Amino acid sequence: MALVVKLLKAQGRAAVVLPDGFLFGEGMKTRLKQMLLEQCHLHTIVRLPNGVFNPYTGIKTNILFFTKKPESEWPATKNVWYYEHPYPNGVTSYNKTRPMQFEEFATECAWWGDESNGFASRQPSKQAWCVSIEDIANRNYNLDIKNPHVGEQVSHDPEELLAKYRTQQQGIQSLRDQLK
Repeated sequence: MALVVKLLKAQGRAAVVLPDGFLFGEGMKTRLKQMLLEQCHLHTIVRLPNGVFNPYTGIKTNILFFTKKPESEWPATKNVWYYEHPYPNGVTSYNKTRPMQFEEFATECAWWGDESNGFASRQPSKQAWCVSIEDIANRNYNLDIKNPHVGEQVSHDPEELLAKYRTQQQGIQSLRDQLK
């Protein structure tokens, strides 16, 4: 990411596909995200659903769209728009025989707007929301911001469930020991 930003000329535009880990990573990733937000106008993050790159990987991915700004315009980013790309009707996951199709991006294309007017036509919706740079800075440049229009989803990941179960069992055993 640092090389992409460094090699971009002023007003140069880029779109980079990255795994979710980059959005919330700490340490060097925090400094990279801060640099990206200061030197470039990170205007849009499209959150792709699981399985877009199946069978190679099932992890969630994102497309970051940004424009490098001249030093006189730093800090460049004021707000970041998020767009959560939904599965089309009748699709629960992508795979080798049912890959993502270009036509599925019609809603994003209609919503997109024009960078020259600061994307003034963009409106929040159940798939789109805007976050200020102040909120992102307060989150230690964590860009993994969940869709505020979707309620909290229950994770059914076996590893997470087993970890919660072990924690609960330890608490129960501690109470038993106290009773003894």
